[in-house]
Amino acid sequence: MKLQSGLVFILMLSVVNGAVGAEPATVSGAEFERWMAEISNWGRWGSDDELGTLNLITPAKRTEAAGLVRQGISVSMSLPLNTVADDLNANPFKQTLAVGEFGGHEVAGDEYSVNYHGFAHSHMDGLSHFAFKGKMYNGFPVSGLKPGGAEKLGIDNVHNAVFTRGVLVDMPRFKGLDYLDPGTAISVVDLEAWEKKTGIVVSSGDVLLIRTGRWERVRDKGQWNFLERAAGSHASVAKWLKARDVAVIGSDGVSDVMPSGVEGRLNPLHELVLVGLGMPILDNLNLDDVAAEAKRQGRWTFLFVGSPLRVVGGTGSPMNPIAVF
Repeated sequence: MKLQSGLVFILMLSVVNGAVGAEPATVSGAEFERWMAEISNWGRWGSDDELGTLNLITPAKRTEAAGLVRQGISVSMSLPLNTVADDLNANPFKQTLAVGEFGGHEVAGDEYSVNYHGFAHSHMDGLSHFAFKGKMYNGFPVSGLKPGGAEKLGIDNVHNAVFTRGVLVDMPRFKGLDYLDPGTAISVVDLEAWEKKTGIVVSSGDVLLIRTGRWERVRDKGQWNFLERAAGSHASVAKWLKARDVAVIGSDGVSDVMPSGVEGRLNPLHELVLVGLGMPILDNLNLDDVAAEAKRQGRWTFLFVGSPLRVVGGTGSPMNPIAVF
């Protein structure tokens, strides 16, 4: 995601420092910087740590998550890699297939090419994807970002995969809607109301997946200017994520509401989460199929399994996360 400026939005209610109150029309840059300092996980797992909140996925958490598999039903949460260029997919996935002979066999192979960051492909943002004032998570300098790969915080650090409890917050279903209108901000008030209704408490080491109904709206009304207006979470949710010790967040959008309501920043939640918390983000997921399965089963938690490509020094990776019920 690239930072842009000049975006203004009014959020009527949010939770800041755990208290419900009126949010100013625009969060100032100074307030944003205070939030970054308040939520910081820098040094929490040591000065050399490159895993961030993935440290919260302990062996005990993995064992607990494995117990959520009861029916053996698995559901992909990835979109098919998008090969069609449009306003949101400036870098379509490319595949070149060739057929030939090898060792007396007829064989086929292919070459893939994709610039996956952005708004079209399902992917994981690694901790080297964003920086704040020249520093990435844990204080590693942006000077370590080289053309051949990041010297620190490369996506290859996630090589043991993410294996933990997945929690799906189907916000449109909770609100009695088919989808959230573009620009709708999800606040801590919303998340805690969802917890109260479902009896599920988001806890340490969870992967939190928030469905906005983006793809249902696309089916209903077609594509729109997603960069101008997108449903998602307000940046103040970062404080709640810190308090709950969430390991990873993801959405069918890019997690951030747009316009963001934070002065001069298009995706402030990205910046707070990646840099301040050291928390990977899953963007552009297909959460419709898993929401349908969760509804059928009447439960919103499952085993989450997902692993990025093991690219040394990568800033992220295409990803096909799986929910197992």
